[in-house]
Amino acid sequence: MALRLSEEDDLAPEASINITPFIDVMLVLLIIFMVAAPLSTVDVPVDLPVASSKPSPRPADPVVVTLRADGALLLGRDPVTPEALGPAIEAATKGDREARIFVSADKAVAYGEMMALLDRMRAAGYLRVGLVGLEQADADAIAGALAPSAGAAP
Repeated sequence: MALRLSEEDDLAPEASINITPFIDVMLVLLIIFMVAAPLSTVDVPVDLPVASSKPSPRPADPVVVTLRADGALLLGRDPVTPEALGPAIEAATKGDREARIFVSADKAVAYGEMMALLDRMRAAGYLRVGLVGLEQADADAIAGALAPSAGAAP
């Protein structure tokens, strides 16, 4: 309740509400929500859709680096150590740093291992990287082949 001075300099009660504190609280809450909203989307699980774009044509002689689920690293079909990856890619591309390197990884490979592989390739000077995946028709065919038949007992 606010007090005001009347003409006779007596303090008389006033029945209006002071809304300034309410506005201050609302502005503080608005700022808090504006800062907190982008942070709340970090831990959202994402199920990405299958790409429906047309696959790009396969080059005549691609350089493929494969990372298997057991951590084995292959260049083409030849095993290679992580330390020897840079020189091996350089030999396969004949020193062409603009050549596109295709990376194929098992889906059980940890994200950190995949990033370490890409970092090794970047350190060797190869920045043009293409990720290899299955097309939707191929993925459906493999899933159908791996699924247990309806009449079989588990």
